[in-house]
This record gives sequence, structure tokens and C-alpha cells, in this order.
Amino acid sequence: MAQYIIRRILIAIPVILGVTILNFFIINLAPGNPVDMYVNPSATPQQIAMEKHALGLDQPIIIQYFHWLGQLIQGNLGFSYSTREPVTSLITSHIGPTMLLMGISLIIGYLIAIPLGIISARKQNSWVDYLTTGFSFFGVSVPHFFLGLGVIYLFATKVLLFPTGGMNTLGGSGSFSDLFVHLILPVAVLSTGIAGNMIRYVRSSMLDVLGKDYLRTAKAKGLRQFIITNKHALRNALIPIITVIGIDIPMLIGGAIVTEQVFQWPGLGLLTIQSISSRDYSTLMGINLIAAIAVLLANLLTDIFYAVADPRIRYE
Repeated sequence: MAQYIIRRILIAIPVILGVTILNFFIINLAPGNPVDMYVNPSATPQQIAMEKHALGLDQPIIIQYFHWLGQLIQGNLGFSYSTREPVTSLITSHIGPTMLLMGISLIIGYLIAIPLGIISARKQNSWVDYLTTGFSFFGVSVPHFFLGLGVIYLFATKVLLFPTGGMNTLGGSGSFSDLFVHLILPVAVLSTGIAGNMIRYVRSSMLDVLGKDYLRTAKAKGLRQFIITNKHALRNALIPIITVIGIDIPMLIGGAIVTEQVFQWPGLGLLTIQSISSRDYSTLMGINLIAAIAVLLANLLTDIFYAVADPRIRYE
């Protein structure tokens, strides 16, 4: 297993290099120029040229890439064109709220989806199954921005139960209870999408396993239904479920960008939208690189969990 992990990490190096190439060239070939956003509208062409030279934007794009890559190898992501802060500091200050939001949403989404998926499979074609499937389709079909605006309108502006956005009350004490109240709506939106997607896979995977002969034999031997379902059936149904968990990570990153913008949550998603609006290319490239590394780590952890869930899987 250790050799397999080391080999996967070594394979990830050229993948990350390819990500840096696509990341840099796609962003820098976009229409417009960062200098246009920050110079005085009355600036002369000479002043604009001096600003481009100061930022290194007057060099050929290949030279710009290798200069950025050289700085990246040294752990330097550059500086923000809009705030003049180091990109590393910007990402560090925003990654905590995103990790908090994503982590809680994942946990709650799976705590909802796995039991409901199992119950739906056990009670196939019953009213419970139809209700669970309907919730699943709702979670998958409704876009995050639409659901987010809907819960804000209903619970924040009409019923006045929760704040409309942000991470803490402006001028408040920043207590845990204040953070908890601000988390409820964005977590509800993200976890609804996660649970809706996962329920379908858990139900389908459990239906495949529940019809196996060895489970009928276990039932005939007098084993309790709880043990049959949760010890024997669920473990053998975990492989496709683990695959979906690995896919959920990049999907959740994309969903968090929209959700954070709707709720003004001060995480990487909100920073991404702000960077796009201000053409802050260096910050965008840093965020994309972090997202790519997160996806690679999710795939590696998925392969490791395969071996944990199914002892027949061995990585030599």
C-alpha cells in the first residue's frame, strides 16, 4: 500500500504540471488585461505601458509562465493585482471558512443520504421509497443559487429566523452561537444537493446487493435484519458509494463557489467571484491550483478506502 501511495503521488506531479499549464494559459488568454481595471481612466499610453512593465505583463506569455512556475516551485503564488497582498495570504485567510462550510455540508449530507438510501432500498416501491426518491430528485435538480435565494427569501426576509448572509453579525461578538446561526442556511443548501445525489447511488447499490444469495442465506440462518443490512449488505455496497464520494469533492467545490456568493460567505468561492470580476489573474491561478490538488487528494483517498472497504482489493 505504501508503495502504491508513493507511486500515485509521483504520477500526480506531471498531472499538476499539466494543470499549471492549462491554468496559466487559459486565464491569461482571456479578453482584457488586469492593468485596465486599476489604472486611472485618464492615464496616458506611456503610463499604462509602465504599469504593465512593472507587473511583467509586457513580456511574452511563455516567459510569464516560466517566471510564475519558478516562483510557484519556491512556494510563492505571487501577489494580488487588486489588493497587492500575497496570494498565499489571501487564500490562507479564505480557505478556513470554505473548509468549515464544505466539511459540515459533507457530513450532514452523508448522514442524511446513507440511512435514507438504505431504507429506500429495503422498502422498495413503498411510499417511503417514493418520498425519498422525490427528495433525491429535488436535491439534484434544483440549482444551488435558486435554492439559496429561495431559503433567504423565506427564512431570512419573511420569517426572520436566520441572517441573510455573512459568517458573523457585523459588530457582534463572533461567538459560536452566532457562527452556528449563519451556517444553517448555506449548509442546508449544500447538504441538500449532496444528499440528493448520494441517495440515488446508495439505493441503487443496496438494491443490487440485497438480492444476492448470501444475504438470503444469512436471513434463513436467523440473523437479525439490522446485522444483515448494515454489516453484510452495506459493506459490499460501499465500492460505488466511495466512488461517488470521490466525485462529490470537485462538485462540492463548484457548488461552494455559487453558494458562498449567494450567502456572502467569506471563503474561496466568494474570493473566486471577486477575482473574476477584478481580473485578478494571479489569485485565480492560485485558487485553481488548490482546487486541482484537492481533487487529486480526493482520488487518492478514494483508492485507499477501496482497500479498506473490500479486503479483496490489494495494491501491489
